Amino acid sequence: MSSKGQRSKRPSMKDVADLAGVSRTTVSFVLNQVPDSNIPEATQERVWAAVEELGYRPNWMARGLRSQRTHTIGFISDVVATTPHANHMIQGAQELAWDHDKLLLLVNVGDNKEMKMAAVNMMLERQVEGIIYATMYHREAHPPKIIKEVPTVMLDCFVADRSLPSVVPDEVLGAYTAVSTLIQKGHKRIGYLQNEEPVDAAILRLEGYKKALAEHGIPFDESLVEAVDDRHGYDGAMPILKRPDRPSALFIFNDRMAMGAYDAIRNLNLKIPNDVAIIGYDNQELIAPNLYPALTTMELPHYEMGYWAVEQLLDLINNPDAQPETAVQYKMECPLIERSSV
Repeated sequence: MSSKGQRSKRPSMKDVADLAGVSRTTVSFVLNQVPDSNIPEATQERVWAAVEELGYRPNWMARGLRSQRTHTIGFISDVVATTPHANHMIQGAQELAWDHDKLLLLVNVGDNKEMKMAAVNMMLERQVEGIIYATMYHREAHPPKIIKEVPTVMLDCFVADRSLPSVVPDEVLGAYTAVSTLIQKGHKRIGYLQNEEPVDAAILRLEGYKKALAEHGIPFDESLVEAVDDRHGYDGAMPILKRPDRPSALFIFNDRMAMGAYDAIRNLNLKIPNDVAIIGYDNQELIAPNLYPALTTMELPHYEMGYWAVEQLLDLINNPDAQPETAVQYKMECPLIERSSV
């Protein structure tokens, strides 16, 4: 008879028991490493040998339902998984999760209310032990209320009432560091290319820009600030650079905008950093080190934030009765990555 279309039967616990010459209860005790089961070492070795020979895989979902531990963490990505930021953020989360024998169940939802609800429901149905909710930009997020049925940590975002733990970049300090660095290099007239979207990252970086100017006795000049979207760094830089009293430096909201500003500077026959110094933000690995000259920028600590989120979540999972009354709201420092544009 042809075997076309047939599948080999998946080995069962009974198959393991028969091959090892023991009961299914003994196999279960060995696989689950039940303490004080008093199963002889030789018997345990026979069971594991049978498992290996048959290629038996336990039903981890069923085991999780019995133990109330599925060893799974939900990771809901609100657009993050489709951006250049995703790799390091997910890597940081995944590496610590893996160190603790946890798997990440990743779902990308976008800014869609129905998809968010479906994603959280799916996570809860699969008995995840906790959820990380991540967004593309540091901003207020609106996850479904049912997310609080399990421990949850917000990554690169927060909820309005701060009832869930969160980790976000310290945007004010990052912008302050960037502008202060330019001032220390002798620049007194510094333009700023701002994101036109009113996300928290944009508001807070503008605050840091103003703070650095004020602390160094430099008046804030609103005419040196241009708000554009990520695709129009060129258009944002041009009016600032064409001024007769053009600034000698630019602080730019992100590296993608900085790429456009580089083109504007070259089209005006100016040179970086001799005529115009630039500091960007994000440290996008496909942009910042590959511009010429290489871009000095503030690094968003995506790996570290992902790692911290899982660390906090594991603490919530493992110590449910020892949590503080107020959820931790952690701001993570953004390091300056010095290259050749300053």
